[in-house]
Amino acid sequence: QVQLVESGGGLVQAGGSLRLSCVASGRAFSSYSMGWFRQAPGKEREFVAAISWSGGSTYYGDSAKGRFTISRDNAKNTVYLQMNSLKPEDTAAYYCAADNRILTSKEYAYWGQGTQVIVSS
Repeated sequence: QVQLVESGGGLVQAGGSLRLSCVASGRAFSSYSMGWFRQAPGKEREFVAAISWSGGSTYYGDSAKGRFTISRDNAKNTVYLQMNSLKPEDTAAYYCAADNRILTSKEYAYWGQGTQVIVSS
């Protein structure tokens, strides 16, 4: 079992930045690939970014490319999502997820409770 807790969400103006964090507890964090997803009201959960267990491979959804960066610190059991040049359409609840496989789909085994990001225009 892996427990995931996200933090770092909040209200930011368009063009601003936020860094989300996700701390994992439970089984060995470094053995899991990690992903970030987001879900806006009335919309399906959308893939944002993923990172392999070592951090050597990263993947991004179209909405994140060039603006967001996923990273991890296995010593701190933490994965990050640095979000720059934020737009109002980035407003959503952001979720981190863990799995033995690196995925860009919603098939992750473990999910956090989410952190809300609101971008004002």
